[in-house]
Amino acid sequence: MGLPGISGYTLPTDLPQPRGPWRAERGRLALLVHDMQRYFCRPFPAGAPLEPAVANIARLIQAARAAGVPVFYTAQKGDQFRPDRGLQADLWGPGMQAIPEHEEILPELAPAAGDIVLVKHRYSAFQRSNLEHLMRARGRDQLMVCGIYAHIGCLATAAEAFQRDIEAFAVADAQADFSAEKHAMAMSWIAATCGVPMLTEQALAALSGKVAQCA
Repeated sequence: MGLPGISGYTLPTDLPQPRGPWRAERGRLALLVHDMQRYFCRPFPAGAPLEPAVANIARLIQAARAAGVPVFYTAQKGDQFRPDRGLQADLWGPGMQAIPEHEEILPELAPAAGDIVLVKHRYSAFQRSNLEHLMRARGRDQLMVCGIYAHIGCLATAAEAFQRDIEAFAVADAQADFSAEKHAMAMSWIAATCGVPMLTEQALAALSGKVAQCA
């Protein structure tokens, strides 16, 4: 029970072809920085995959802010009551404590004025949050997802975005996971069912106003 130890691996660069025809457009996009808290990052070893993923996330955040693209974060609260934590407690134990060493978002990715931090309750960022409402109020119907873990919350968020008629873009080399195999599975599943995997350079092109050509 709890988070596993994670071995290093190289971030993916060869992405599956998506079924969806969607292209990321700056005027429609919002950026989601998913669960980049110390508690979730600490199982990773030094180096890849986390360090290059963090560097890519930082580039995406900077580009989104410069372009006027809304930046959202998810972050869990520590010391959750069992009824609030629900079935997650059966798989992952009690989770993080209400201490900065667990709850803090990595300083190099810290929210700035104007960014929106959503309290995370379940795998999907949409669950028990007003993410969709906040996006619609800003005229946004595309969601670019980066963060951890690729095959859990990032995938669940992309899947729920699709079910809410929001086009999802998974930035593969700005996510990290338990293993290369789970990371690849997440990208394949998203490509086949609910979204478009892309690389950071493609995401940056979209945020700069160019039409991103994916996979």
